[in-house]
Amino acid sequence: MSQHNEFEHILHLITTARNKAIHAANSEQILLYWEIGRYVSEKLDGAEWGDGTVLKLSQFLQSKDPSLTNFTKRGIYRMRQFYLAYTDFAIVSALPTQLSWTHNLEILASTKSQEERDFYLQLTLKEKLTIKELRRQLKSGYFERSLLANTLLPPSLENYPRDVSNVFKDSYVFEFVNLPNKHAEKDLKKALLGQLRQLILELGKDFVFMAEEYRLQVGIKDFKVDLLFYHRELCCLVAFDLKIEDFEPSFLGQINFYLEALDTDVKKPHENPSIGVLVCKNKDHEVVEYALKRNLSPTLIADYATKLIDKNLLAQKVKELFDWYDRDK
Repeated sequence: MSQHNEFEHILHLITTARNKAIHAANSEQILLYWEIGRYVSEKLDGAEWGDGTVLKLSQFLQSKDPSLTNFTKRGIYRMRQFYLAYTDFAIVSALPTQLSWTHNLEILASTKSQEERDFYLQLTLKEKLTIKELRRQLKSGYFERSLLANTLLPPSLENYPRDVSNVFKDSYVFEFVNLPNKHAEKDLKKALLGQLRQLILELGKDFVFMAEEYRLQVGIKDFKVDLLFYHRELCCLVAFDLKIEDFEPSFLGQINFYLEALDTDVKKPHENPSIGVLVCKNKDHEVVEYALKRNLSPTLIADYATKLIDKNLLAQKVKELFDWYDRDK
């Protein structure tokens, strides 16, 4: 080992130890806030304390140590809220302690169920989301859109070699493209590529961009895939076909052809079958269901919006979908 490599090795040891220390300190801080939340909650629930006592506690702590900036009255109530969301110590000592307190507060303030909280905890850890990125995913209803996509997976993906849950969306939100309501497909494609970082955030950070208008030669003709990606976890090519019209069953023929060409001429032996995502302006779930029942290619149908979707509308959409399935049973 050269002297330079030896020095690099020592630097690596220092960096690793420092990161472990930071992680351990963060975990202890989260557990401390949980413990304080539990104590305060028990006092309030037992009517031993009132709102005024919490204020006095905050004033006492800050008078003793002005650096305790998180221990305002509001901050203490947030610790109580955090405890009430995770009363099981086994839960709080797992995922939440791996995130910063600010990340936890963002998730806590914007979610309504344990399932939704767990989803964003796992998403943040897996994709290493910054606070800004997490806020965007919360505002865009990432959870609801993934839930809808999981529910509407076509038969062709039910036996896919890898688990595709939480990978795709029922609706894609491209609020970052700044396009008018009426736009051409080439304008949508250009705007998406102009904001590739934002596009990857919306799709998921396991998506790796490969090409725009990826050329496929079949016979003596050339065909072009609008956007071609590779998904690291699924180990497969993902072809996105963009349509500015409402979904029509006839659209499937084109993307199925692309997938056949990709699997025959481009896919490597160790990779899984290519997946197609047909992104349309709007879609009718019943029409999509009929269209995909006998479709053998692993293709998903999604719609897109150029503005953030109201989370209440997404929640209603989830409810209506489950009600619709219940009626069909």
